[in-house]
Amino acid sequence: MPERRALVIGGGVGGLTAAVALHRRGWRVTVLERAADLEPVGAGIGLAPNAQRALDTVGLGDEIRALAAWQGDGGLRTPAGRWLARTSGEALAARYGGPMVLLHRATLLDRILTRLPDDAVRTGTAARVTDPGTAGGRPAVVAVGDAEEEADLVVGADGIHSGVRRFLFPAHPGPRYSGFTSWRVVVPGLPGGIQPHETWGPGRIWGSQPMKDGRIYAYAAALAPAGTRAPDEKAELLRRYGDWHDPIPALVAAAAPDGVLRHDVHHLTDPLPAFHRGRTVLIGDAAHAMAPTLGQGGNQAIEDAVVLAHHCAPDTDQGAALAAYTADRLPRTTAVVRKAARLCRIQSLGAGPAVALRENLIALAARLGPGAALRGFDGIADWRPPGRTYADRTRNG
Repeated sequence: MPERRALVIGGGVGGLTAAVALHRRGWRVTVLERAADLEPVGAGIGLAPNAQRALDTVGLGDEIRALAAWQGDGGLRTPAGRWLARTSGEALAARYGGPMVLLHRATLLDRILTRLPDDAVRTGTAARVTDPGTAGGRPAVVAVGDAEEEADLVVGADGIHSGVRRFLFPAHPGPRYSGFTSWRVVVPGLPGGIQPHETWGPGRIWGSQPMKDGRIYAYAAALAPAGTRAPDEKAELLRRYGDWHDPIPALVAAAAPDGVLRHDVHHLTDPLPAFHRGRTVLIGDAAHAMAPTLGQGGNQAIEDAVVLAHHCAPDTDQGAALAAYTADRLPRTTAVVRKAARLCRIQSLGAGPAVALRENLIALAARLGPGAALRGFDGIADWRPPGRTYADRTRNG
């Protein structure tokens, strides 16, 4: 068989994982990234056991598991510091077959890049699809600068506001604003460390998570009109969260003023009719952008990448392969998007009686033990990739 070519538009977590997975299947892969470098937009990313098992298929799962920092207890708190529910890292690992791993996105991208040929990624390269191709006939065509390049497969991994998605499905309404704006920051570790936690207040949340390298990843979200920005985002965090329990004020104080990232949260609550057209396919946020309330955005992109490669052996019929990919991924990701949206609505409660009811229900469920708090991830964190994993192959030949 002649070597077949795949072009991946977008060099984020999903795009690079897809490139590695396809490369291992025998494709000649090129990643086209608009940005001048692969410095990630974002701070931390949590990889649940489902994503770790997906990364097993490309030989990265154990490397990622070794970066797990959450070994003890964590949980959900009120702004005054009262614990509403406790969760356990050991209970999570026992229930879902692996730990929760929180790491910097740059660390994850670096690990993925080690699995790609040196010339596989072209940065500073804007690309757009001009012809999606046909499954059994003509190749897809991508405009790259003033030139056009043909490919047997094009992977749209270009994020929430995907140009590939708009080209494939121009009638789709696209992502909608969730009502939340978000902040993310990575700060040095504090003396004595911290317990991982989320804190839910009226229309606001805060999360603090330790990383293996000793730093702390913190994130926050609050109801706000779309497009709202503050002259000083660190001061804005202090205004909104400065009177919340320790260590939140100390984490805000430790943030570098230019290190506070702020983005409005959009999600794709109207599912696409399919994740492919012709020889062109969507993965990650381009296909199913979701609210970050379940921490599954990057995890689902990684799942997409390995499932796509599983179906797309170079010698398979691409029409059948991409149809199988859509059949596998569209129902699952639609369910996760909807579950994340429901949790987003619960977190957005702002009225006193509604917040009190939410806290009472959470506390009541917590009395059933740490498993009750984890049960919401059943059907998500216990996912397994199709076929034998890389670890299986290396152990068993």
